[in-house]
Amino acid sequence: MSKPSLPHSRFQSFDLLATLVAVVHADGTVLFANSALEDALGTSRRTIEGSDFAQCFTEPHSLQNALDGAFINEFAALRYDGWLNRLSHEPLPVHVIVAQTDQRDEVIVELLPLEAQAKQDREERLVDQAQANKELIRNLAHEIKNPLGGIRGAAQLLQMEVDSKDLIEYTQVIIHEADRLQTLVDRLLAPHRRPHVVGDVNIHEVIERVRSLILAEFPRGLRVVREYDTSIPEFRGDREQLIQAVLNVAHNACQALAERVGAGDAQLTFRTRIARQITFGKQRYRLALELHVIDNGPGVPDSIMDRIFYPLVSGREGGSGLGLTLAQTFVQQHHGLIECDSAPGRTDFKILIPLP
Repeated sequence: MSKPSLPHSRFQSFDLLATLVAVVHADGTVLFANSALEDALGTSRRTIEGSDFAQCFTEPHSLQNALDGAFINEFAALRYDGWLNRLSHEPLPVHVIVAQTDQRDEVIVELLPLEAQAKQDREERLVDQAQANKELIRNLAHEIKNPLGGIRGAAQLLQMEVDSKDLIEYTQVIIHEADRLQTLVDRLLAPHRRPHVVGDVNIHEVIERVRSLILAEFPRGLRVVREYDTSIPEFRGDREQLIQAVLNVAHNACQALAERVGAGDAQLTFRTRIARQITFGKQRYRLALELHVIDNGPGVPDSIMDRIFYPLVSGREGGSGLGLTLAQTFVQQHHGLIECDSAPGRTDFKILIPLP
């Protein structure tokens, strides 16, 4: 069966996608391959087009069976997991989606790398988790705040009535602990009380402010590396919130570096990049800021890796467990997200914020 000639202009929009896409003819040959598929296979579009697409998989019959079913209208779309052969690389695990089009002799085959699918699922969990945290924090803080004032007031009245020095010490403990809890509650409620002040933000000015604060606290034993992409444009945002978010992440990293700071070989890196055609937080963006805060510390303990953005979870004794929670809240108020990739010797917190 001969395939019809096909102008690429019909499918040019597929080149804007980060997922791997091929348009396949009824005889199994590739009519069009997008640029993401080119990159994944490690070969040119000219080589891919016209080839038998089933032979790009470790199990060709799985795709061929899916194509046969699509062309006899057994289904509108079929999904399965497979392995994509790559030039000079190990096969890539992918989730395959075979879908019919409005042309009887064409189908669209979309390939989602399973690692990318896992990343997307993880990002969605982070977004849902942050929303749940926000509601939990607000409700819990208000529930604590009201009785706390009563406890403190009662302790003050009691202190005025007693003469025993020992009893006065007990009432002072109650007052002191009530004040400490009040401070904690105020920190929990801070992101939800302060108005969102929007203006033009230069991310490198934000980082430089954070850098000066970090170096003031850790003047020796810490090397701060800057790797900036100066082409990143300004964007609309709350400068003070972003300073606090980046500071919380950087300060958290420096505290994890305590031993290396003492040894004099601690390193903190600020790296900025532009990400193109990126999906996070269930949205796709043409451009986004990628701000990496990287340290050479011991890494995030496995026991809390999935919970580091939960409130009151800390890997450090004496830590409040609020720094990363508040940072995530501030970044999400800019429609962004913070991700973490950690291993012993390298922890990378990546802040993603959409750009205009």
